[in-house]
Amino acid sequence: MTGDGWNAGTSQVSSLLLIIVCRTVEIVPGIGSMTYLIYLAAAVAEIGGCFAFWAWLRLDRSPVWLVPGVACLCIFAWLLTLVNAEHAGRAYAAYGGIYILSALGWLWIAEGVRPDRWDVIGVSICLLGASVILWGPRPA
Repeated sequence: MTGDGWNAGTSQVSSLLLIIVCRTVEIVPGIGSMTYLIYLAAAVAEIGGCFAFWAWLRLDRSPVWLVPGVACLCIFAWLLTLVNAEHAGRAYAAYGGIYILSALGWLWIAEGVRPDRWDVIGVSICLLGASVILWGPRPA
């Protein structure tokens, strides 16, 4: 085990999660790849918008960063309205799992910090929870 907790086992779990998400697009009726693309685009917009505020308030960047940041947050909100869902709350809850996965991608790609095993376990739990919310049996 390495010092940051990232090892081959954790990498295999990450790969398995990616396979599950991709297979879900093929298996679950009504949940197409467009929904995942919308969720992914919304996550990128939300993270970008929030990071603009982070950069301004925590990294002493110019307040000009807020202009594209607010634009990103508006795009994020608009994108979530494009998801074909009966209830907004369930669409947002399902998006939450994708957001957390995307935030860890941001951590790794933009900030150069590799997610550790606790990050992978946490996002796995979140994706499982989002799946239960989205696909749990409900009375008609």
